[in-house]
Amino acid sequence: MKYLRYVFLALAIWGAIHPMFYFMRWILANDWDWGGMIDAWYVNDSATGLTWDLTISAIALTLWIVIDSARRRDGLGLVCIPLTFGIGLSCGLPLYIFLRSRPSQAV
Repeated sequence: MKYLRYVFLALAIWGAIHPMFYFMRWILANDWDWGGMIDAWYVNDSATGLTWDLTISAIALTLWIVIDSARRRDGLGLVCIPLTFGIGLSCGLPLYIFLRSRPSQAV
């Protein structure tokens, strides 16, 4: 189980780098047209469904992070919220699981 948390860290890193590669290619090819990127998220029913799926999942993760962080009195996980919405769920979720699974400090 100890090594499983590092699998989540690797997934968080991969989830930050791999999608950003495609986003940056699109942004550079389209002169930083953010409106065009948002339009592309709704270009057809498949893309729209995926966009909403990820949006609802990101909101659910955000609620979990806020409630869990308050209950545990551990604010470090809050860093995953801007990463989730700025990079993506593929980064924020595994990073939060990694942070959440760190050993507790016995007093």
